[in-house]
Amino acid sequence: MKLYISFLVSLVLWLLFVSCDGFASKEVEALRRFKEAIYKDPLLVMSNWNVPESDPCNWNGITCSPTKDHIIKINLSDTSMRGFLVPEIGQITYLQELILRGNILMGTIPKEIGKLEKLNNLDLGNNHLTGPIPAEIGSLSNIMIINLHSNGLTGKLPPEIWNLKYLRELIIDRNRLQGSIPIDTTSETDDSNPSENITGLCKSPGLKVVDFSYNYFEGQIPKCLDYLPRTIFQGNCMETEDVKQRPSSECAAVLAKKKQRGSTPVWLRNFEIVTGSSIGLVFLVVVYSAFRMCNIKRSLIFPWKKSASEKDHFTVYVDSELLKDVSRFTRQELEVACEDFSNIIDSCENSQVYKGTINGGTEIAVISLCVKEEDWSGCFEVYFQREAADLARLNHENVGKLLGYCKENTPFTRMLVFEYASNGTLYEHLHYGEGSLVSWAKRMKVVIGIARGLKYFHTELDPPFTVSDLNSNAVYLTEDFTPKLVDFECWKTILMRSEKNLRDISGEGAICVLPDAMEHRVLNLQGNLYSFGILLLEIVSGRPSYCQERGCLVQWAKEYLVAPDVMASLVDPELKHYSQKELEAVCEVARQCLNLDKNTTSSSSSSAQVLCETLESRISVSISADIRSSSLAWAEIALASPCNEDEDEDERSRYSNKHSKSSK
Repeated sequence: MKLYISFLVSLVLWLLFVSCDGFASKEVEALRRFKEAIYKDPLLVMSNWNVPESDPCNWNGITCSPTKDHIIKINLSDTSMRGFLVPEIGQITYLQELILRGNILMGTIPKEIGKLEKLNNLDLGNNHLTGPIPAEIGSLSNIMIINLHSNGLTGKLPPEIWNLKYLRELIIDRNRLQGSIPIDTTSETDDSNPSENITGLCKSPGLKVVDFSYNYFEGQIPKCLDYLPRTIFQGNCMETEDVKQRPSSECAAVLAKKKQRGSTPVWLRNFEIVTGSSIGLVFLVVVYSAFRMCNIKRSLIFPWKKSASEKDHFTVYVDSELLKDVSRFTRQELEVACEDFSNIIDSCENSQVYKGTINGGTEIAVISLCVKEEDWSGCFEVYFQREAADLARLNHENVGKLLGYCKENTPFTRMLVFEYASNGTLYEHLHYGEGSLVSWAKRMKVVIGIARGLKYFHTELDPPFTVSDLNSNAVYLTEDFTPKLVDFECWKTILMRSEKNLRDISGEGAICVLPDAMEHRVLNLQGNLYSFGILLLEIVSGRPSYCQERGCLVQWAKEYLVAPDVMASLVDPELKHYSQKELEAVCEVARQCLNLDKNTTSSSSSSAQVLCETLESRISVSISADIRSSSLAWAEIALASPCNEDEDEDERSRYSNKHSKSSK
């Protein structure tokens, strides 16, 4: 009997263990699916996810229950991740906090999030989410904080959200939400107990923090919200003079569409819907059949499979108008221009760079992705097109200009076409050159050009632009040593995150429309300035940023950056002359970029504009400035600038006269 009881206890414990383990495995699988939908992780926050036999409770951003059998918190805020929310996140049913603010999450909020009944904090603010707020969010019976600010959410505020009796904070400002704030009473009133008939916002007495600002809400401000500050309603289309609303012109289009829909009889509207849907369905069938017959894969709908059954998909639709203003080259055109792609000037694991000449004699550099079609996911297509559109808006003397792109499926091709800077990279001239940068004036010209390029990126563009990996290999030089900043690495690095199960391309599943506005890249402004500080040291010293023999350039240079009497130790021995005043200016800016200047307390003092103005005011790249720094410099500059012989002769004459007077 005891043996039998012992057996039963063991069996029950085993079943409980298997049950808990199986449930936990669903949570882990959901995390893996979420990671697969993140196609860029610049801070490598998820680097220890999916490590074989690793404990998910030790993964970055993950917190488990005290018993280590369930995931109760995901906190990946401000990590600059790019990707999508997956429906599988609803399988983490013990989750209490989901904090993903400050990233670049796109697509819609999956309705499966309503399955997280234990969730008390939902923070998806400051992302690129679009579409409506799902009504299923009203099923989060324990939710206390909802933060969805600064996204692209549209549609009306679902009335189900006011059934959340524990809700204390609702932050939904800076979206595109419309309609009125749901506070109406039910149609069936009961005078004996009117409080039971109140629905909407007035039914949430625990609500203490709210922000509806900068949407397209209309109607009156609810009287039951008098206890809240009026500023939470500003920037809408509401009927109030208490706070500033949007201009009527901005609200007119939204309100006009609503009135037009409201004036149409119900039967006619239903008839229009049925007729339109039927015609649309027939049209889609015809188009789909034509595409299948022609074997042309032009669809921009990309699924992420959830199961082997192929019934559930998560898809993204890219606006076909995104690249309408960017020139598109055919593969045949580039093949001819680059001599059958035989003129390779650079290559790495994920790309090759070809040199070519297009009609009119313009020299081009063509960067081709080395990727197979089966490894090309929807995420990559989204990123490629967004990156091409982002690069196409750049137009500055010190920035490499994108001339166009190539996108074909037979054979599979993804290329970007840039103007070609024929004098190689700054790295090549500094470390492998043949004395082409022995002139201090040339190096200062490069310094000023890079500073102007960064100033353009950071202060003259809206939104700003940052170089993903700013170093001497990202600075190309023209024949007259004008620097051109080129950002090749930003879109190549995502290929290393290729996920094999994201490779299918299909037209199935629900459609999630990305925002019309251009997706902003990761704006690491301070990172660019820090890299600029390293570049300044590299240009002045002629040393690489790091080498095995000499170690880290910044560590070596620290002791020479402060005192003017030792700054000369920084100067490249190959330089026969230099300007002490200009050297001090470069060192001052380098200290600020590298955060070595103890006198600098404000981040604004280290902006690209301020640093550029500092260099421009204290550095001269004219011929006369170089001549004054050395009695031999005029000969060097005359050889470098044959077109300015008359001016050089005048400068030599003035210098000789001055030198002879001083010698007397």
